[in-house]
Amino acid sequence: MLLLKLMLLLRLLLLLLKILLLLQQLLRLLLLLLLLLLLLLLLLLTQQLLLLQLLILLLLILLLLLLLLLLLLLLLLLLLLLLLLLLLNAAIFTYAEKVTITPCLQIKKLLPHRSTHDIFSTLSRRSLDA
Repeated sequence: MLLLKLMLLLRLLLLLLKILLLLQQLLRLLLLLLLLLLLLLLLLLTQQLLLLQLLILLLLILLLLLLLLLLLLLLLLLLLLLLLLLLLNAAIFTYAEKVTITPCLQIKKLLPHRSTHDIFSTLSRRSLDA
């Protein structure tokens, strides 16, 4: 169980690293986009129409790449959220196992004539009273 938790934590850290690398690529693309916009303004001022059309096409391609990177980043963030939920689920199950299942099994050894359902209901009533 501990090994599984460590593996999940390692995957979580790797996913965070991938997200940081994607953010770095997004920033590079945004800088390139800003430079191309400046070049676009310069071409508009000098009225170079063919270069202007090529630059607009390049800007559209870069915007498409930027959107794809953003979608990939959102997908990775959703995967990160899923891993966090899995870790939380494992932590809750481990706590629940220590609190309910282990005492119930110990009581079952002491009182073999009682059903497991009776033991669980007694334990849950006592935990609610406390």
